[in-house]
Amino acid sequence: MRLLLARRSHPSASMVEPAPEGETLDRMLTAAARVPDHGKLAPWRFVLIRGDARAELGGKLVTLLEARDGALPEDRRAQEAGRFTRAPLVIAVVSRAAVHPKIPVWEQQLSVGAVCMNLVLAAHASGFVAQWLSEWMAFDDGVAAILGLGETERVAGFIHIGTASETPSERPRPDLAAVVSEWTGA
Repeated sequence: MRLLLARRSHPSASMVEPAPEGETLDRMLTAAARVPDHGKLAPWRFVLIRGDARAELGGKLVTLLEARDGALPEDRRAQEAGRFTRAPLVIAVVSRAAVHPKIPVWEQQLSVGAVCMNLVLAAHASGFVAQWLSEWMAFDDGVAAILGLGETERVAGFIHIGTASETPSERPRPDLAAVVSEWTGA
């Protein structure tokens, strides 16, 4: 409970090396995949983005945007080029939710969301910090093609993982009285 009650997203821009790797990363991904999955469909997969590939992907974002919109202002160009270099490891959680004769797409999508949250928790439980982001790239067909996603696949989130360089500030949390009700059958 302490971990759950203390969990806090850590801004990716202030993450530093090291990132999890090897057996630690494998255990985190295994924990992430231990979610409710009606029908054992595994309607998700992981794409690891690390090392030099992070900057290469940022360069491809710039190329994609400039092909669509023309030359980007230098500050925007730098922002897009650095999207995936903010954290030492970015894991794209890819939704493979699809029409199935017994398992609703919505239920599969909820399972994918649970994978994202389990991955964030696994990072924290392993001594790392994480932030679940989507940003425009998660909803862009061109980025999906760059990442090698299938026609019906989409990014559920980019989980940025690294080591804390500072303590993030706490943010207000919902008041339980505002979000809890009780059904009484009346």
